[in-house]
Amino acid sequence: MVDDGSRDRTWDVLTQYLLARPDTLLLRHPQNRGVSAAIMTGLEQAREVACSMDCDCSYDPNELKAMLRGLRDGVDLVTASPYHPAGSVLNVPQWRFFLSRCSCTLYRLVTGRKLYTFTACMRVYRRSATVHIPLRNAGFLGVAELISRLVLEGKQVVEHPATLEVRIFGQSSMKILQTIWGHLRLLTRLAWIRLQNRRPAPIESPSRLSPQSAKSTTIASEVE
Repeated sequence: MVDDGSRDRTWDVLTQYLLARPDTLLLRHPQNRGVSAAIMTGLEQAREVACSMDCDCSYDPNELKAMLRGLRDGVDLVTASPYHPAGSVLNVPQWRFFLSRCSCTLYRLVTGRKLYTFTACMRVYRRSATVHIPLRNAGFLGVAELISRLVLEGKQVVEHPATLEVRIFGQSSMKILQTIWGHLRLLTRLAWIRLQNRRPAPIESPSRLSPQSAKSTTIASEVE
C-alpha cells in the first residue's frame, strides 16, 4: 500500500493496523507526487498482480473481486468502466461527467482502440506488462497516459462494467482548465507516438549495401 505524502493521519492509521501483517508492504512518498506516481511505485514493488482504486469510494471496492478474475491469461490490465454500455454513472456532477466522457472519446479516437473508459483509477494490473511504461504525467493525467501507452503497444485491456458514483469521502482537487489543457497535450503526444509506430522503417538503397547485407535483407523480406 502506497501513501503518497499525505498530510493527515493516513500513515499513522496504516502503520497501526497493517505494519505487523506479514502479507502487507507499506510504502511512503516523502512528498506528494501524484496518483500515477503512487501507482507506479506500487507496481515496482508488487508481485505480478497489483490493484489500484479511488480512495473516495466512487467505485465499490468489492468490484475488485470480479476484476481480479478478469485478469486471465493474455490480459494485461482490467479497468473499471462506467461508460461501458453495461456500466452506469450516478449523481456525478454534469460538468465532470461531460468532461470525462469527452476526454475518453478523444482517447479512443487517438489510440484507435474501442475502449469506453480511459480515466478510471480502479484497475487490476499485470506488473510485467505495465511497470516499464515511462509516464510523463505523475498526477491524474498519468492514469489515462498509462492505459493509452499500453494499448498503443498492442497489450490486451479488458473493461469491467462498473458504477461510478459521487464521492463518499474527501474533496476533489481538480482544476478544470488545467485538466483540459493537460488532456489536450497528452492526446497530441499520443497521436505522435501512434504515427511514429505506424511509419515504415527507411529502406536503404541497394547500392549502399554490401553483398552480404543485401542478401540478408532479401531473406528477411521473404520471411516476412
